[in-house]
Amino acid sequence: MAEKIPETAWNGRYYEDFAVGDRYRHPLGRTLTRTDNIWLTLLSQNSAPVHFDAHYAAQTEFGKPLVDSTITLALVTGQSVTDVSQHVFANLGWDRVRLPHPVFEGDTIYSESEVLSARESASRPEVGIIVVRTVGFKQDGTVVIVFERTIMVYKRGHGPVAEAVEPKWDEAALKVLR
Repeated sequence: MAEKIPETAWNGRYYEDFAVGDRYRHPLGRTLTRTDNIWLTLLSQNSAPVHFDAHYAAQTEFGKPLVDSTITLALVTGQSVTDVSQHVFANLGWDRVRLPHPVFEGDTIYSESEVLSARESASRPEVGIIVVRTVGFKQDGTVVIVFERTIMVYKRGHGPVAEAVEPKWDEAALKVLR
């Protein structure tokens, strides 16, 4: 089939695409489930029963299980990838991680990031160093996490390239078009 190849979907920013003060509302929210909370809590060997023992958690001031804070950090970091670190060379650190309000099973988390600084790397000419502040918030707008993240991001034309795979239109595939 000789058709025009569709434009590539959003594929993230390169170093040159960042400007101090830019803000990105990340497109996906995620509702955290009981299964998410229990699996990651046990996977990480966090033995605090407030995360996986409903009877124990009911006796706390919260009255129900808290979502493990590392899930919140991982989720909000992951939500930012499409806008911030799709073309990451390396994560250099998470700083000033703050958790002003708890997250509970059933909460939906959204996030946004702001570019705090951008500079070329002194040791690696193919990358730049970006610092962003990322904020995660619940469905009602309550801020649940704030952190600064420093990353090395490839400059345009450097780093790995995902090669496009073309569909193979054999007879079986062509039948579905008829």
